[in-house]
Amino acid sequence: MTTRRTFLVNAPLGAAALVAACRNGQSSTPDQSVTLAGTPAATPASVAGAPRPLIASLPANAVTLQWTPTHEELCYTFGGAAPRQRIKPGTRIVSWTEDCFDGSVKTAADLPSKVMTPGHDNPQSGPFYIEGAEPGDTVAVHIRALTPARTYGVSNFSPGFGALVSNDQTAMLAPDMPETTWRYDLDSARGVAKSTSADGKHTWAVPVAPFLGCLGVAPAGGEVRSTIVPGNFGGNMDCPEARAGNTVFLGVNMPGALLSFGDGHYAMGDGEIMGAAIEGAMNVDVYVELLKKVATPVPRIENADEIMFVGSGRPLEDAARVAFRSMVEWVEHATGMSTLDAYQFVSQNAKAPIIQLVDPQYTVLVKLEKSRLPTKAS
Repeated sequence: MTTRRTFLVNAPLGAAALVAACRNGQSSTPDQSVTLAGTPAATPASVAGAPRPLIASLPANAVTLQWTPTHEELCYTFGGAAPRQRIKPGTRIVSWTEDCFDGSVKTAADLPSKVMTPGHDNPQSGPFYIEGAEPGDTVAVHIRALTPARTYGVSNFSPGFGALVSNDQTAMLAPDMPETTWRYDLDSARGVAKSTSADGKHTWAVPVAPFLGCLGVAPAGGEVRSTIVPGNFGGNMDCPEARAGNTVFLGVNMPGALLSFGDGHYAMGDGEIMGAAIEGAMNVDVYVELLKKVATPVPRIENADEIMFVGSGRPLEDAARVAFRSMVEWVEHATGMSTLDAYQFVSQNAKAPIIQLVDPQYTVLVKLEKSRLPTKAS
């Protein structure tokens, strides 16, 4: 049986994934949502410490699409899938998305290798065909609110998957640890997710901080990519900054852009080193704009106070180089400084957390406070 481990070992990083784009399966309905401290139900500005959004309110003429996909409407690739919805630029989307385990893992006794359909990692809501979107344009996805759609999340260790395991690229003479699942129950009063050690002797709590693990458009050239893979089209970036209050900018590669999102994360540590966050279904509220004739070669995330670039690649330093070069070029353009001066400025001011070390391409985020930008000398 094909497993996530087998995919990561054998998947070609640059080739089209010749797989079916959407599944036909059993229908399901979303679980009841839960509102937690720190997870906004309306606007991110209402939450202390949330990013200041680029748009404070929606235009008066904004159209709202309310759509909850059925299970058979979920898709499992970026590119190659027929649009599920067509929208005009300037549309607010109020939707729902399934967790990375396709909704099949509910308890600590559920092992993905036993209960998941092979190839159904990271189901996507969409694609949304954006009218008028053409290659060379940019889609701006303003994330207004993300709230857990269930009262629990799950995490998992799969043999051969994660940052500290052996695989064909990091070969070690060591036995695999056993496949294990952890269930996290959400505590609304405290705004945390609580779990218990496998032997039942220890408990811990993690602050809930929802974000979308997957947010992307179709890759260029008609390519079809698995939802496990990140790239310059976005995809499985697993970036905690894809959260309420931030705007994600993605370059359009194919007509209509074919925007999709999924892989709800209730919380995640830097690196996602075990290969799974606290995974859960998510209620999603986004506003989509189209920037005509504006190229975005690398995913950019922005709010009123920060600018960020997402770099994906392997080895890790190549992922960092993608994001750092984009930041240097942005600073150069924003300030009029030379490339060398912008390079020096970024090297002293930027932050670069490792986002994930587990996917076929690793991901690094480079971020900069806009207030640090230099001014012209008098």
